[in-house]
Amino acid sequence: MDIKKLSKFLSLILRHKPETINIKLDKNGWANVSEILRGMKIDFATLEKVVAENDKQRFSFNEDKTKIRANQGHSLKVDVELVEKIPPEILYHGTIEKNLESISVRGLLKMNRLYVHLSADIETAKKVATRRAGNAIIFKVAARQMFNDGFKFFQSANGVWLVETVPPKYLV
Repeated sequence: MDIKKLSKFLSLILRHKPETINIKLDKNGWANVSEILRGMKIDFATLEKVVAENDKQRFSFNEDKTKIRANQGHSLKVDVELVEKIPPEILYHGTIEKNLESISVRGLLKMNRLYVHLSADIETAKKVATRRAGNAIIFKVAARQMFNDGFKFFQSANGVWLVETVPPKYLV
């Protein structure tokens, strides 16, 4: 089995389209593991492997592993029970050159997601940027200044920093 393909499919189900395998997520984004196994036609050991080997640690089980959810990146309205946190001075956002002009004018927007995703280090931001075709651009975000100005920051279970928007004045 191709673990990477399964991971992408699981991501589609848990972040965007649970109806693909005819399941529903609860208000906190949790799906029943037995429904996932049935819908994806895989066994539990394979699902555990998908979760463990995902390089971005996109998925989490609940304590007894009867439920699973995506840690962030949803286009569906779910509450993954994020806790507000004080961010570091600087966070980073990776994108491609064709987005430079729009971001310079409009800032970073969540687009079809619930939050803008920010990285704690440049290397992670570069990895995000290079997933798409084009020259990588890394924005520095004055995260602590944003926080001091009233913006709420959250950190997902896999370390991704989340904020609803980043106005252009905070791009340094």
